[in-house]
Amino acid sequence: MSRILPHPFLTLLLIVVWCLLINSLSLGTVVFGTIAGLLIPIATAAYWPHAPRIVRPFRLVFYFFVVVWEILKANMTVAMIVLFKPNREMKSSWVTVPLDLKTPEAITVLAGTITLTPGTVSADLSDDGYSLLVHALDAPHPDEVRDEIKTRFERRLKDIFE
Repeated sequence: MSRILPHPFLTLLLIVVWCLLINSLSLGTVVFGTIAGLLIPIATAAYWPHAPRIVRPFRLVFYFFVVVWEILKANMTVAMIVLFKPNREMKSSWVTVPLDLKTPEAITVLAGTITLTPGTVSADLSDDGYSLLVHALDAPHPDEVRDEIKTRFERRLKDIFE
């Protein structure tokens, strides 16, 4: 079964994305999406040495809502900064976030979450993989930004992936 469906979630995702791209739910669209959803994971299986290990998959749903909430809050904060804060009062800074995460998937999700949140961008991962360089638009106290990333996002991802 693993030869036919090496990555069942990816297959399902490809089918859904194909139907959304075509903007149709006809039989032909679903059939072609299913064919692509079966062939692409088989063709790329050699590049996936192991499947990502998610210890608590249902917590991903809760994490999704936390991230959406944080994005909404950050949008309001960035809007207030752009509209009302003079440039001379902004304190943008580079923040190094030491990582407790060890799995590449968890680190990738953390970096993506940071970048999705307005006002912050994950810029680089250290060579040893133990710290992430983050640019913050307005961070008068960089340590608070680091602590916020670790408590709001990294702690939850460690619970999900490790």
